Amino acid sequence: MKHGVPTRVLVAAAFAACGCGRGGGDGAGEPGGGAPPAAAGLVGSASCRECHERFYQLWATSHHGLAMQVFTPALGATFAPHPEEIEVPDPAGGAALRYRADPANGRVIETGPGGRKDWPIAHVMGGRNVTFLLTPFARGRLQVLPTAYDARRKTWYETSASAMRHFVDTPEQRVHWTEPEWTFNTSCHGCHVSQLSANYDRGTDSYRTTWAEPGINCETCHGPCGEHVRVCRAAPKGEVPKDLKIISTKSFTHEQMNDLCAPCHAKMSPITPSFMPGDRYFDHFDLTGIEHRDFYPDGRDLGENYTMTTWRASPCVVSGRLDCMHCHTSSGRYRFREPGTEAGACLPCHAERVRDAAAHHRHPAGKPGSRCIDCHMPTTAFARMTRSDHSMRPPTPAATIAFQSPNACTICHADRDAAWADGLVRAWHAEDYQAPVLERGRLVAAARKGDWEQLPAMLALVAAPGREEVTAVSMLRLLRSCRLDAKWPAVRAAARDPSPWVRAAAMEALGDRPDGEHRAALVEGCRDSHRLVRVRAAYALAGVPADRLGEADRRAVAAAMRELEASLTCRPDDHASHYNLGNIHLQRGDPARAAAAFEEAIRLRPDVVPPYVNVALAYNLLGRNADAEARLREALRRQPGNAAARLNLGMLLGELRRIPEAEAEFRAAFAADPSSAAAAYNLGVITAADRPDESIAWCRKAVSLEPHEPKHAYTLAFYLAQQGKSGEATAVLERLLAGPRASLDAYLLLGSLYARSGREAEASRLYRRGAEDARLAEGEQARLRAMR
Repeated sequence: MKHGVPTRVLVAAAFAACGCGRGGGDGAGEPGGGAPPAAAGLVGSASCRECHERFYQLWATSHHGLAMQVFTPALGATFAPHPEEIEVPDPAGGAALRYRADPANGRVIETGPGGRKDWPIAHVMGGRNVTFLLTPFARGRLQVLPTAYDARRKTWYETSASAMRHFVDTPEQRVHWTEPEWTFNTSCHGCHVSQLSANYDRGTDSYRTTWAEPGINCETCHGPCGEHVRVCRAAPKGEVPKDLKIISTKSFTHEQMNDLCAPCHAKMSPITPSFMPGDRYFDHFDLTGIEHRDFYPDGRDLGENYTMTTWRASPCVVSGRLDCMHCHTSSGRYRFREPGTEAGACLPCHAERVRDAAAHHRHPAGKPGSRCIDCHMPTTAFARMTRSDHSMRPPTPAATIAFQSPNACTICHADRDAAWADGLVRAWHAEDYQAPVLERGRLVAAARKGDWEQLPAMLALVAAPGREEVTAVSMLRLLRSCRLDAKWPAVRAAARDPSPWVRAAAMEALGDRPDGEHRAALVEGCRDSHRLVRVRAAYALAGVPADRLGEADRRAVAAAMRELEASLTCRPDDHASHYNLGNIHLQRGDPARAAAAFEEAIRLRPDVVPPYVNVALAYNLLGRNADAEARLREALRRQPGNAAARLNLGMLLGELRRIPEAEAEFRAAFAADPSSAAAAYNLGVITAADRPDESIAWCRKAVSLEPHEPKHAYTLAFYLAQQGKSGEATAVLERLLAGPRASLDAYLLLGSLYARSGREAEASRLYRRGAEDARLAEGEQARLRAMR
């Protein structure tokens, strides 16, 4: 058997999350807000006034209606003065620049070593907590300026500094205000203006972004209203047309109402630009779970998460009896703000609690802590924006002690600690309602760290009866880094879960090993009733040759693949879409198209490292190894501790026979990621010639990290046999073949070890067994049949 450096490692997909959902396609129009074509049937909110004046006024003055506004001198006069400049560091290490808002004159003033520059304020965005200022920027972009206005405190502050998470164990840097993350066209557009068309031109890297009107208008939730206005105006006076030609939400189910609000109130990734009122959310979007570090392990908010994930964890929502409109009006206002109405939020479902509220909340009536939402929906803040916890769970101060997550008790009683609150709630309640929250949180925290000692309990969160949807999705995503085969039955079971969100997460996980039962589940996923499941299944099957599928399965996979490719081309300015498209091309054996897609991802976001790693794979397949090495070294210049870049550079150098350099990169890769079986394996191969004992140690490490990987077990057995340790080599191969995976090489080496030790009959039986082993390809089985 020839030993050398194996195929390089492809970095995984990046289904990137963002916080707004109503994106637009590539229509035509003038920059700065010209309306999309009239053929779309859009007539604007003003057309609603003649029949719905009251609703129009409620909308026009709401946060929905004012989500985006054209800047005017009158609007500028509402801001407090900005007396002191804000210093913004230069990410390249140059001189810092200073900024001061001058709203009276419609500008932000920049000063620095190069002198003064005025940035005109074209639009303002937000206003409930924070007002962001937008300025025209290069190539049609609208950019968020580095000074923002705190609407509650009436003060100015630096925009980018407020968005830092301050993770204890992860270094963070500000994202400079000129970077794409602060570009309105690519980030926050779809939920602050209505009927937007991004109009991105890849050839010039420019935008001609248009929208029908600023703010979230009536037609966002009711669809185009041109026909509605026409039939109502044409109807005889006093008569209401039988068919109003409008999407009415009165007939919506609870789920449809929630799905209507979810696109803008979720940290999500879009898979189409075409969501319409009444559509199913998971036909158009994926949703971030608590696998993301913007959530504490117990599911409370840390960063900005836009409500929908915690909402789906609420028992009230899970019951199927609650939707957003119970507590909010269509303009976003809270229905139960007035004194005496507070308990209405929890009626009629919790009437027994409301009747004797004091016995439940144990606070003086009319005081803080006496409203249901005080304890079940406490308010926290991130980046100066307040949000209430929509999981509606009771206070869990024990989770504050365990995970530093917020709890309602010490938010209000800021002078007391979580241990004090924990003692009180335990004294008040005989049932330990905090225990399940703590258990789930501890398991999520362990999975985030790659600690699988409690794997059976983690798998129960995925597949046990009564599993909690948000936790199941999050655990499935975290389990992708687990290399233990004990996880697979639960993952396969999740592929049949009632929730399309869970099924989609299962498809992603099964894609890490798309063979056997997994392939069958993935093919079935391509026929799923929800688009999200279909596209995730198609991505997982991208590398499976079509000739390995039956005709009906090929058609199902091809249809899902077309949906997947459409989802990755609907946002041409999104780097992650190009990156994922490159991965598909690479897995389907088209390195030229893959390289082009990866380079486009790099052009859009040169700071993101994975496309550099994967384009190097494509260049290697094209024979362009100098380009491959250059891209990997650029990745390491940007992120020296990137294990995937180190590993792939080591493999490339090994292929080029630059062995000492390759070994140094493999050692650096293992230092960066001690769970890298591939780095350990390659060190075992490289050191075999002159350091056999070290080689064996590295091979043992690779097997311990991935005990069922045939290549690792075979290589360890091969080197053990070379050193005369045939008994140990035999045991290694027998353990491998008794597990879930097998290889022809393992069968052949084990058979030869049996024969050399005089066990010819066992060798013959082994070959017969291998000839029937469904884990082997048909040609491999035929070779073993010839050995008998």
